[in-house]
Amino acid sequence: MIRITKEQIKEIADYLDSGLKCYVNKETGIIVYTPDFDSGYTDEELWEETLNELEENWDKYAAIDKMESHESFEIMADFAESVDSRELRDSLIKALNRKHPFQNFKWVVDNSGPYRQNWFDFKKQRLIEWVKNQLEVTDFDYDK
Repeated sequence: MIRITKEQIKEIADYLDSGLKCYVNKETGIIVYTPDFDSGYTDEELWEETLNELEENWDKYAAIDKMESHESFEIMADFAESVDSRELRDSLIKALNRKHPFQNFKWVVDNSGPYRQNWFDFKKQRLIEWVKNQLEVTDFDYDK
């Protein structure tokens, strides 16, 4: 069984956070990524080599799924609840309860001073946990 390193887990989390699709070769542990063509990215020609590799060897790869929007929303809500500043916590919760919650949350976080980095760290840790869960589902072993 291929063992996935902590560095590879972080790499996958970063790719997913960037909107990319990730695949791990079950035999080698090599990570392959592509844009999410379903989200409007249309220049498949640039990715032809990777797409051919995946198509020709599909049974050798495990897809690491991105979070659904409701799962991303839950991370934002959990972060809002964890903030020690009552004023910021209230602003984040209001942002999440308005129309366009992702956009509003981002605006509040981007203007929150030092809490902005706290958000990035919080989200990264949750994405790493997400990747670990995905690896367990696909029977990979990983550094804990």
